[in-house]
Amino acid sequence: MKIGVIGIIITGSRESAEEVNKILSLYGEIVVGRMGVPNKEEGIFVISVIVKGENEQISALSGKLGKIKNVKVKSAVTDLIKGA
Repeated sequence: MKIGVIGIIITGSRESAEEVNKILSLYGEIVVGRMGVPNKEEGIFVISVIVKGENEQISALSGKLGKIKNVKVKSAVTDLIKGA
């Protein structure tokens, strides 16, 4: 089991943001929380997503997000340490 954060930056079109939200909904079972900060004047939307799941699930989510036009994705993942 892994825990991590996925940073998403969306530039330009609102359509890209809608596609990001659709994919995040599909992976809702591994999403622990999320925070979005829009900057409408500059057309930039930033979303941070906390995830917990298997490495394959987190990688698949990051990969699908990264294929969307006008979307940049970075993720940091580590082992979940219980009792720490």
